[in-house]
Amino acid sequence: MTVLPFVRAVAGLAAGILLYIWLPDQYWLPAVLAVVGSVLIGWLLVRNAFRQAGVVLGVALTGLLMALGWGVTWLHTARNDADNLIHLSDTLRAYEGVVTAQPEERAKTYRVELAVTQGRWGPTADWQPLSGRVIVYLDKTAGILPRYGEVWLVNGAPRLIDPPFNPGEFDYKTYLSRRNIYHQQYLRPWQRRVLGVDPPNRLTATAIRVNQWADSVLTRQIGTRAEYGIVNAMILGVRDDLDSDQYRAYATAGAVHILSVSGLHVGILFFVLTWLIGITAGKRDDRVWLIALQLAVLWFYALMTGFSLPVLRSAAMFSMLLLAKALQRRAPTGHSLSVALFFMLLYDPYALFSAGLQLSSLAVLGIGMWQSPLYQSLTFRYGWANKLWQITAVALVAQLVTFPLGVYYFHQFPTYFLLANPVVMVLSMALLPLAMATLAFSWMPYLNDALGWGVQKTAWLLNEAVSWTGQLPGAAWDNLWLSPVELVLIYAVILLGATLLLSRNQNWLWPLSATTLVLVVLMLVSDTDQLGQRRLAVHFLPHRTAVSVTTGKRSRLLTDLDTTDQRSYDFYLKNTFGSWGIANPEWVDIRHASLNSADKPAVVYRRDYSLLVWQGRSVLLVNRLSDYHRWRLPAVVDYLIIRRNALRDWNQLANRVVARHIIFDDSSRTPLTDQLLADAKKRHIACHSVRQMGAYVSEF
Repeated sequence: MTVLPFVRAVAGLAAGILLYIWLPDQYWLPAVLAVVGSVLIGWLLVRNAFRQAGVVLGVALTGLLMALGWGVTWLHTARNDADNLIHLSDTLRAYEGVVTAQPEERAKTYRVELAVTQGRWGPTADWQPLSGRVIVYLDKTAGILPRYGEVWLVNGAPRLIDPPFNPGEFDYKTYLSRRNIYHQQYLRPWQRRVLGVDPPNRLTATAIRVNQWADSVLTRQIGTRAEYGIVNAMILGVRDDLDSDQYRAYATAGAVHILSVSGLHVGILFFVLTWLIGITAGKRDDRVWLIALQLAVLWFYALMTGFSLPVLRSAAMFSMLLLAKALQRRAPTGHSLSVALFFMLLYDPYALFSAGLQLSSLAVLGIGMWQSPLYQSLTFRYGWANKLWQITAVALVAQLVTFPLGVYYFHQFPTYFLLANPVVMVLSMALLPLAMATLAFSWMPYLNDALGWGVQKTAWLLNEAVSWTGQLPGAAWDNLWLSPVELVLIYAVILLGATLLLSRNQNWLWPLSATTLVLVVLMLVSDTDQLGQRRLAVHFLPHRTAVSVTTGKRSRLLTDLDTTDQRSYDFYLKNTFGSWGIANPEWVDIRHASLNSADKPAVVYRRDYSLLVWQGRSVLLVNRLSDYHRWRLPAVVDYLIIRRNALRDWNQLANRVVARHIIFDDSSRTPLTDQLLADAKKRHIACHSVRQMGAYVSEF
């Protein structure tokens, strides 16, 4: 079979998956596609015209594959189950669930994924079958980290996961819904009881035990936390021991992919094993027992990492290469990749939206297509220089094909990736086999100590190299944003440019130039719009106040958020300002603000309120409405922002202030705000709550 058939199969299956995402309720669509495809296949069978029916056969198979993609996605979507928690209309009093993934340790909580099995609700409160998954945040005062397979009895009802409330904010709700998780709950220790242990999947339980054993060996042998954190992330896929500065250094150096177990790690392991076997076995490296050894090591590594999607894809792909070698057949990279992706999408259609899988698949495809021509374009006199150029060519091609998607998802580009990646690749090719050897010989005291020392020193050298690269001036371009249209155009430019260089056919120059021109025009229009923007925004920030005023590409954020709480800012607000073309807004502490200049909002701070005037608009932030201090504003204000539970009854505003727009931020208690909104509806008072309606944005 050639490469093209399975590439077309993956494309047809992916089209069916996307069709379900866009039109999930149109059940007639897959039926029509399946009927049309079947009729065309039957017609070709009757006429015995398969050899001459290229287009007709292609249309028929595409229709069947799209119907298949729509169908498997429908089957894989938990909300289509009648007994799913999302369909429950009554209040859930209690439920029983089992821990279905390895719990994660956070700063103050344990993050646990529960699969619900039954629940109690309604007037009778009898136990009834129930399904669904819930993300539970268990207070750390509960004690030790929960275990996979624990069966819990939980009191109370989970709530639906919130959608993004701020423009550009990461859509955590959609991300979890693609894992069939629609609810979350915060638990105090007394709200749950462990009934027993019943692992739902024995293979997953085995993988977790192997992971924990490997963690104990590496912890004992490495010792130092910084080096252990890197090895733990690279080998086991656990980032709990990485601090934020360490992670940021790898991201700045363009080496953050090393910290996520992926196809790169499987590829390194595969090529190192092939090299070692080639040295020991000579030309007879296609013997069955040698191939079986490679397969065993690859799938043991996949088991140890918990069968993450990129690792599964890569392990399946390299397994096909090994089996082809055993059968003395040729297995092209594109063919192996497309076969692996096809069966992965059948197993989990939502894997199509995994950023890690997309990036690793693109990297493999790009390296398979373009690394060899690029490497052969230069030749050096010395062998070590050719080896370095070979690694550099791999890094260059991988970065070229993945950087648009990386910018789209992560909004930055590492300037010195070409400097850092060859070093990172070489050290990773040493670190990964050393770590695996440390695990394999953990029972041999002196050899294990020597291997552990090698792992620790290699990890230290890797950290130092990445840290040095990240400290260079201009190490990363931040605040880069691409629209979906711009993303597609950039990939079109890359594909057309590569085709022009490889084919040397000047006819490709015209579509390349036209596509580049359209891309540049779109970016210029977007940049011009950002230069002319004027807006006031009241952002959603949990239990905090966040008000921004934006002029062009400059913005000032008036907030009571502590400047040390970078994590909250990054999650809730960074993407908002980034989408507006603002890299670093100026922070102003609203609790004692004092700004007065021509281009800044004039702020008057009082204990009961803060008043700012900007662009001819007045904004009043009310902190307290006291009966002992009945202040009054003589003029109408444009925007009235209620914060810190200041308003408890609408009558408190009488004879104090009149406002054109009334906004509740999230610094007030949610039940109080909900009650005020209900009263406002009865009184016909127009108001806005960022908790219920999302961020309030006013364009000038």
